Amino acid sequence: MQKTTFYIENYIRPDEAFHFARKSLAKRFPNAAHDHNFFEVFLIESGQTSHWINGETQQLEPGHLTFIRPNDVHAFRADRAKGCQIINVMFRVETAQHLKARYANPIANAFFDSAAHMPEMHKLDTVRFARAINVAQQLQTAHRSLARIEEFLLVLTNRVADAAGGLTPNAPRWFAEACSAAQSQTVFSQGAAGFIAAAGRSHEHVCRTCKAVTGLTPSEYINQVRIEYAAHLLRSDERAIDDVVDACGFDNSSYFYRLFRRQYGTTPRKYRLENQRDPFQMVDRDGR
Repeated sequence: MQKTTFYIENYIRPDEAFHFARKSLAKRFPNAAHDHNFFEVFLIESGQTSHWINGETQQLEPGHLTFIRPNDVHAFRADRAKGCQIINVMFRVETAQHLKARYANPIANAFFDSAAHMPEMHKLDTVRFARAINVAQQLQTAHRSLARIEEFLLVLTNRVADAAGGLTPNAPRWFAEACSAAQSQTVFSQGAAGFIAAAGRSHEHVCRTCKAVTGLTPSEYINQVRIEYAAHLLRSDERAIDDVVDACGFDNSSYFYRLFRRQYGTTPRKYRLENQRDPFQMVDRDGR
């Protein structure tokens, strides 16, 4: 397919930091694919589309979120029967560079900073998809300021397309998407069964892949996610520990306590006492 280049200067004024578009895709491929002198993020809102990207063709549907880099060459063709509604956000190279420098973890080598041949794509579960639509709608009517695009991208990379920690660049896309989905309470509260359902593969296939990629079984992987969530609650919330156990989806409190001690080296109660801070009381620099 032939290629042309799109330029950010044709879409935004010098005083603007991003461009937002919500549109229906054409039902045929354009005469030429395109690359860019900017970054973009797109979300499939409804329908389906063929996405020709870097010499390969993907079939995308609602919930697919993709981080496009300047050198990616791509084009779309909407499904002739279903059509396709897409949300697209373009932003300057300088914005991406600043965010990478300022927030190296978790942005460096991931999301729009990925060095892989194919751009990073996430299949969002129901909760994350709704969150993505909500933050996109807020951006649609916002002033085209640098602060708003940085806020939007930080939400995407921290609360929508949460990076699946510890994955190798060669991890199967479906497995990376399942790990991303597993960060949602609606998934991890179901335990390994929720993780396997999010993967959409057989139990045996998920087990083999999980062990090969992470060194853990699905149960071990999802329990790490659950215990980390419990730790966040213990640091920031006053709910009873039994309620934290329930929020993480554990039926057995003793099992939760054993996993927590294994991961954090202490009991949930001691962890709370050592890490929770009252915002209305002064503490010294040692946390006392």
